[in-house]
Amino acid sequence: MSNPKTQRSEPIFNVPPVVLATIAALLVVHGVRTLMLTPAADEWLLLAFAFIPARYDIAADAIGSIPGGFGAELWSFFTYAFLHADLLHIGLNLAWLLPFGAALARRFGAWRYTAFMLVVAAAGAFAHLITHLGAMVPMIGASAAISGAMAAALRFVFQPGGPLARWRGEVNDDAYCVPASSLAATLRDPRFLIFFGAWMGLNLLVGLGTVSIGEEGQEIAWQAHVGGFVAGLLLFNAFDPVSRGRALNSKSTT
Repeated sequence: MSNPKTQRSEPIFNVPPVVLATIAALLVVHGVRTLMLTPAADEWLLLAFAFIPARYDIAADAIGSIPGGFGAELWSFFTYAFLHADLLHIGLNLAWLLPFGAALARRFGAWRYTAFMLVVAAAGAFAHLITHLGAMVPMIGASAAISGAMAAALRFVFQPGGPLARWRGEVNDDAYCVPASSLAATLRDPRFLIFFGAWMGLNLLVGLGTVSIGEEGQEIAWQAHVGGFVAGLLLFNAFDPVSRGRALNSKSTT
């Protein structure tokens, strides 16, 4: 008989409250835009809160006509992630956020999860900026942040006793606290390499126009996805409370 203090049976998607709050925020923003705002008001909101590389190009002719001013140069590194083009766009992002965001939130806790998602969103925006200098086309969507969460989750979900044990039935309460693999070990792990290869291949196919997602004329900011993913891999240890706890324990040992 299993010990109820160490094991529990739970659904695959027992979503942490902070992830539910993230989903609610994305849906509310999209609902307000589509159901409450006039086309003119929605256009202003999009230009004021989307990430537009031309904001940072002093030589751009249209820079003075972009709403938001200096404040938007700061907040749009984060606010663009709350905007989506349509229901398909937001639906695809939520489908990826549920498994990877939930795994990360259980390990990091609400505040670290929130800070991490904002940081990797900004990293994705920066990657888009340096690859689209002067571009006027707004970038929107949470994909870069979710890519960062995906990369971070891959640092620990494959570990023995980790979250993927839930696919075999019961899961240990400590599944989300297993030691993460090092960055070097992660980059050598065949499971990570297969996942990354498939994910990167899909991004390249979409970027090259071989695979179409969404309405005609919509471009996929795949460089932002890659920027968020790389940031998630590299910054994982800076946010991981498990790694920090292990380090403190090792220092306190006499």
